Amino acid sequence: MSIRILKLLLAPALVVASSLAGRRWGPTVAGTLVTLPIVAGPILLITGLEHGPEFAARAAGASLLGLVSLALFTVVFAALSRMPRTGHWAVTLVLAWAVCLVADLALAPLSVPPVGALCLSLAATACGTWALTRTAPADPPIRPSAPLPWWDLPARAAATAALVTALTTAAAQLGPDLTGVLAPFPIGTSVVATFALAQGGTAAAAATLRGILRGLWGFAAFCFLAAVLIEPLGTGPAFAVALAGTLTLQPALGRLQTALAARRAPDDARA
Repeated sequence: MSIRILKLLLAPALVVASSLAGRRWGPTVAGTLVTLPIVAGPILLITGLEHGPEFAARAAGASLLGLVSLALFTVVFAALSRMPRTGHWAVTLVLAWAVCLVADLALAPLSVPPVGALCLSLAATACGTWALTRTAPADPPIRPSAPLPWWDLPARAAATAALVTALTTAAAQLGPDLTGVLAPFPIGTSVVATFALAQGGTAAAAATLRGILRGLWGFAAFCFLAAVLIEPLGTGPAFAVALAGTLTLQPALGRLQTALAARRAPDDARA
């Protein structure tokens, strides 16, 4: 029971922390932080504790396919947010969720080994990054704005907690494959992206979504390490190694991507 309570507290706390970071350092940082496996990680951990290492390992492998749907969600959300008729945040969110859910249901029956699923998730992330960079290559400037209402952060936390509760309640009865595919379903990412769109417009939403895609590389590493290590090491040690690997890889990739972007900037200016 304490693990379930911790899960419900951690996910809203991460969303709030990433939102505060976004106000300070921009929406891309907010998107990157919210893709740490603070929602999918506890879901997979609980399945391991409740159903055993084999169930958890299979679910973790399937979650790599869920990252394919998550990358698709970012591209669809960004595209819909720019359309005049569907650009309202509620319409954009519902339609992007629908596309993501259909993709999850299509991917769940597939039997793909962890290495193959990792390659698929990384390829989807790369394609999503290319698509969003091509349509909106620059982050919006961080500029002063009117004070946000007092209920802004509590609303984000409450929305995240409600979505986590709904997904985990349903996922417990779905078996390892569908549970794993649904584990990365955009919960905290939806909250952060939707608030960015509602409060900052399409440019802020696009920057947040690019940050989410940047974070998926570390997310994929977490799922892969968990999938291959749970059975030989046990649930607890495997998740500790997977989390350490993610926390090590994510900052390194962020620095590399920042450096590459800085090198491309003079070339773009000359062009």
